[in-house]
Amino acid sequence: MSDKPEEAPKKKGKLKKLLVLGVGLVVLVGGGVGAGLYAASAGLVGGGGHGEADEKPKPKLVLKSEQKRGGEEDAKRGDHAPAPGHEGEPTPEVAGGEKYASNYYAMEKEFTSNLQNSVHFIQVGVAVSTPYDDTVIERLKTNDIAVRSAILMTLSDTSEEQVFNAEGKKQLQRKLAKAINETLEQKEGFGGVSNVYFTNFVVQ
Repeated sequence: MSDKPEEAPKKKGKLKKLLVLGVGLVVLVGGGVGAGLYAASAGLVGGGGHGEADEKPKPKLVLKSEQKRGGEEDAKRGDHAPAPGHEGEPTPEVAGGEKYASNYYAMEKEFTSNLQNSVHFIQVGVAVSTPYDDTVIERLKTNDIAVRSAILMTLSDTSEEQVFNAEGKKQLQRKLAKAINETLEQKEGFGGVSNVYFTNFVVQ
């Protein structure tokens, strides 16, 4: 008898094994590529942690000449049009003072805190300014609770002597600006507050 009929099933068995191995290899490679693309898009690998924080729009500096002003006169002639009789002259904002506009925001509630090692307490109203667009203000509002906490902690770490003289109050303004910026940097990756102002200041 001839062995030829037995060789055909052997060849078919080998062909099936090769096909299964080939399909398995394609699945493994495809799965690896897919997992790599997913990890890269999620910011897990490659590029030092590019995630959602990097996708947030950065606040933009606003030049005084670009600052929008309110009022009926501005609405009638356009935001950037010069006042009648002053065409071609630089606006006062551009001619002198700071280069960038100040964007102000007054925090809604006042802050009350005990002073450090003192029977006195302080109550202040706080406003901030930024040379950036409304992005910084929106982030302040979004992180209101965290920012308020940072302000209260700074106030409670303030000595009695510091709040009774002008230089001490200026130092407190700088400390509050630093505390607010550190909180925003932690939460949003960017601070942007340039100054803190007191809208109310009472020590009792």
